[in-house]
Amino acid sequence: MAGQAVLGTVGQLWRYPASSLAGERLDAISVGTSTVDGDRLFGLVDASDGEIARPDREPKWHKVPLIRTRFTAERQLEVAVPGGGWLPAPGPESDRAVSAFVGFEVSIRPFGRENAAPGYAGPLTAARYNKAPIHLLTTASLARLKALHPEGVPDPRRFRPNIVVDMEPVEDSFPETEWIGRKLAVGDLLLTVSEPCRRCGFTIIAQDGFDTDPGILRNLVRHNAHNLGVYCTVDRPARIEVGAPMRFV
Repeated sequence: MAGQAVLGTVGQLWRYPASSLAGERLDAISVGTSTVDGDRLFGLVDASDGEIARPDREPKWHKVPLIRTRFTAERQLEVAVPGGGWLPAPGPESDRAVSAFVGFEVSIRPFGRENAAPGYAGPLTAARYNKAPIHLLTTASLARLKALHPEGVPDPRRFRPNIVVDMEPVEDSFPETEWIGRKLAVGDLLLTVSEPCRRCGFTIIAQDGFDTDPGILRNLVRHNAHNLGVYCTVDRPARIEVGAPMRFV
C-alpha cells in the first residue's frame, strides 16, 4: 500500500440517522463491518398505513429531504423542520412538527428497539431496503456530471454518500464506476468496491440550496448507465476523518 499514489483525500463525511431525511455532516465517522455508526437507524412513516417514506416515487414525500437530523452526544435523535428548532425523536412533539410540515400525519419510528432512546415503547418500522455498508463518491464524478449538465447543481446531498473524496477530474470519466472489484484504503479503513450505485428519482428532488432538476438523472441514465458513485464492502473497520488519503491497495 505504501507504494500506491494518493488518488484523493476525504473532503466530506456523512451519515443519515433517518432514511430519506437530510443527513448529518461530520468531521469523522466510525465504520464497522456492516455500516457507519449511527447510519439509517430510523424511518419516517405515514401514520395512517405505516408506509415508509419514498421521496423517489411519491410526490407527497418530496419535502422530507428538507428535514434535518442529528444525534446528540447522548445518542438521542433530533430532527428540525425548516424554520423550526431541534426536537427529540421519536416523540409526539417532533411527529406533530414533521406532520405539519409535510401536510399529513406521519411518525418517526426506529428500525429496532435498540436504536430508540431509553424508555421508548412506541411502534417500530422496517428498513425498506438492504443497503451496502458504504457509499463512496468522488468529486471527479461530480465534475463529470457538471460538465455534461452545466446548468445543474450536482450537490453531494442529492446522492447521499457516506464518503466524498476530493479528486482531480478525469476527462470523460466517472472514475470510481470503473473500480468495481478493486480495493481501496481510506486512511486506516480498507474497502472493496462492490458495485456501482444505481441512481433513482431522489437525485432530482429539491433540497436546501438547489432546485428540482430532472436533468441530473437524465444525464446519468444517458452517460453512465444510471450510475453515480459506488457501494463498498468493509474489509477492515476503522474511524476515518476528513483529510484522510485514499489509495488503491
